[in-house]
Amino acid sequence: MMAKLLNRLIYKDYCHDLIDCLITALEVRDVYTAGHSSRVSDMSFDLAQVLGLRGKNLMDVHMAAHVHDIGKIGISEAILNKPEQLLPHEWKQIRLHSEIGYNILSKSNNINNIAIIVLYHHERWNGQGYPRGVKGDSIPLGSRIIAVADSIDAMMSNRPYRRPLTWEQCRREVLLNRGLQFDPSVVEAAEELWTKWMGAVCYQEQPKAGSGIEA
Repeated sequence: MMAKLLNRLIYKDYCHDLIDCLITALEVRDVYTAGHSSRVSDMSFDLAQVLGLRGKNLMDVHMAAHVHDIGKIGISEAILNKPEQLLPHEWKQIRLHSEIGYNILSKSNNINNIAIIVLYHHERWNGQGYPRGVKGDSIPLGSRIIAVADSIDAMMSNRPYRRPLTWEQCRREVLLNRGLQFDPSVVEAAEELWTKWMGAVCYQEQPKAGSGIEA
């Protein structure tokens, strides 16, 4: 029994190290996502805990959040690092990353649950997301959790074509999209965590409150 437990812990550490290597490889290619995966993973872990996930289910969400953008390895660097807003055909390419990520991760039967979470992390509660257009509880809970954390980090991060939101502006956007883009229960969990995140998650070049948002 002890040997099995030890082997399981060693395997989990090995997987986590391997994932860190893959994310580092992605961030070398995509200069705008440095630190993104770690922040999304931390916020997703917090949300999953508030929602009552424990054990393997909790770790699956944590690991999936780390690798949610791994499919961007298959996207052109010219698109990933474009300093202007993307054109429609470029967005079409970006939207392939969920399925590319799934195809990469599903090669291992040991992380199939993680692969499925990654596949659906851009789906929306109202069915208007991608790649499958599923909605509501048909979207895996882990995917719904990552969708909120991923969007928060995107809104809070600086881009050449727009300034980041303040925490309060970001909170309002999340609340406005409750029941549309986001699972209402995950938004409720996020409401419990705003104060913690505001004190713990650091972003550069934050605008002053009320300074407005550039498109």
